[in-house]
Amino acid sequence: MALPTSTRAEPTRSAAADATDVVGLGRRRAAAFVAPALVLIVVFLVFPALWTLYLGVTDYRLTGLAATHPHFLGAKNYTDVLADGRFRNSLWLTLEFVGGSAVLGQTLLGFSIAWVMRERPMAVRRTVEALVLLAWILPGSVVAFLWLALLDRDGGTLNAMLGTPGTAWLLDHPMACVIVFNVWRGTAFSMMLYTAALGNVPPSHLETAKLAGASTWQTLRDAVLPKIRGHVLTSLLLVSLWTFNDFTPFLITAGGPENRSEVMSAYVYRTALGEGRLGFGAAISLVMLLINLLIAFAYLQALRRRRA
Repeated sequence: MALPTSTRAEPTRSAAADATDVVGLGRRRAAAFVAPALVLIVVFLVFPALWTLYLGVTDYRLTGLAATHPHFLGAKNYTDVLADGRFRNSLWLTLEFVGGSAVLGQTLLGFSIAWVMRERPMAVRRTVEALVLLAWILPGSVVAFLWLALLDRDGGTLNAMLGTPGTAWLLDHPMACVIVFNVWRGTAFSMMLYTAALGNVPPSHLETAKLAGASTWQTLRDAVLPKIRGHVLTSLLLVSLWTFNDFTPFLITAGGPENRSEVMSAYVYRTALGEGRLGFGAAISLVMLLINLLIAFAYLQALRRRRA
């Protein structure tokens, strides 16, 4: 007796070859699906990066003859950057900005808020989180204007509250002002990350430490920090890179007075657009990129040693 044949048609060879992925899109449709994203990446990431590399080895300027006929300089821009006193000053101010604002300010304040709020009533926690997040989601230009109104020497809110009329905070303490400003503005990210991290600490560990009579510092050192060390390093990596490249201080002090708050982002802006030296500004940008890579490499090595 003959076996019944299947009525289902076998897929053609071309269709089988075309549908090689799990969802069955096929190479052609999959390529068409990701093509818009690839075009955006090329236009907004790859091309600007290559253009910056080209500018960095030329004397390209914003105006003048060098704007239409730039000359090839090779590595001269980079040697000039490393020999420039303004570069060394801006690098030191940027490291001070990152250390005071990101590593100490945002990390400590963000963790402190998350630690204090973990056992507070839900209404209190939501109110505090909303107020902290409000500083983070406001546009940088709006926040800068609010801080200029706060620190104004004549009619500023801070002078009115402290009874110190005429005190020029932005002129006398420019770096302290931008560090405090960035801590106030950027703490929300660290707070949210540490809130999630503390939620992963087993409550039994905290309860055991409490029953053993451990102090707050001993509880943090022995029961909490070992469990969230990876979150701490991740937070430090992200906020350090963001702060290193942050342009918002320029909106408050414009790099002054006398370059006393000229962090590297302000240095690049004032050199490339303010002075029209696009080639030199591109070289500074690439040096900044290398410093960012070194910072990221250091944190990634620390994470790798932790997992080893």
